[in-house]
Amino acid sequence: MSLNKEYKEISDDILNNDNFSILKNDVHHGTNKYDHCKRVSYLSFLLTKLFKGNSESAARAGLLHDFFYGCRTEKEENDYLRHPKTSSNNAKKYFSISEKEAKIIESHMYHHALLKRLSPFMKEDDKKYFKENRPKDKESVIVCVSDLLVSLYEVCTFKIRYTTSLYLIFLINLIRY
Repeated sequence: MSLNKEYKEISDDILNNDNFSILKNDVHHGTNKYDHCKRVSYLSFLLTKLFKGNSESAARAGLLHDFFYGCRTEKEENDYLRHPKTSSNNAKKYFSISEKEAKIIESHMYHHALLKRLSPFMKEDDKKYFKENRPKDKESVIVCVSDLLVSLYEVCTFKIRYTTSLYLIFLINLIRY
């Protein structure tokens, strides 16, 4: 079976779900959460195949890792280090996910907690997240790294598109006058 077909079988129930499709309306890293989650999921799927992990759990958790509605500043439960728990709760509410998948979702922001740990300004909530949500298996690490890589890609391409658009508008206005 091809990788694309295998991934489709693993992910279709989530991707075609109306509650998950709402994420298409939420802006995230210059794109939308739906597309962001698909990218993280597929990269996680491929990397767990490469490193002989549980590709199904990584793909499903990758899809659901940002399964919260609105932006991170709208509600307290959506903030930087709380949204993984919100996403996990939503995933449990709407889908049949394993405990392993829930833990992967809950630990996906560990790389940010790790960076904050190096900072002298770490808050008590951050310390708690750091202690409780350390990735404990390769799938969790892979989803965490995939999220970081995809986020960097999305932010960089968004900034390039945005800057290019501004320059084009400037040039068009310059030529018109």
